[in-house]
Amino acid sequence: MKKILLLSTCMLVAVFAKAQWGEEEMSEKPTFRERVFTGGGLGLSFSDSYDYVSVSPLIGYRITPKLAGGLQLQYRYTKYKYVTPKVSTNDYGVAPFLRFNLYGPLFLHAEYEYLNFEYPVSAGESVRMDYNSLLLGGGFFQPLGRSAGFYVVALYNVTYSDPDPGEFAPYDNPLVLRVGVTAGF
Repeated sequence: MKKILLLSTCMLVAVFAKAQWGEEEMSEKPTFRERVFTGGGLGLSFSDSYDYVSVSPLIGYRITPKLAGGLQLQYRYTKYKYVTPKVSTNDYGVAPFLRFNLYGPLFLHAEYEYLNFEYPVSAGESVRMDYNSLLLGGGFFQPLGRSAGFYVVALYNVTYSDPDPGEFAPYDNPLVLRVGVTAGF
């Protein structure tokens, strides 16, 4: 549950993007530049147990006015404070995605996430593992002017399974909630 709250908090803190799309009219023969969008995310969380920083740039391509695909890179740094000496970990990942604008502000989202993550096992020692997720769900995007907006996304990890004793996973359960504000540069 803490990881869901952490993820929600991180996404709520700030996500900077120019990734608004779906309602704009595309010209009859849009240029490559009109189809490409960029963006990304920045997440921060600080607590008594750990500090967390996340950076996730993305690039996407509007296949049609309602369908877009893209690739998001991920880097996460976590400093665990509940062990002595403190342990810092680094996670790396990539997540290709598809997003379909249903109607107005509603959209469907599909994402495959590959994550190479570290998990602290004792003071000064961590384990590095690979983790694959297929996330499916939908969301709501509300523009806030020409280059900003608010979004809520609820995703379900259909490949999630509870780790066995002695195993580790980057998520506590299959539900991933993301809430954020986008702001274009």
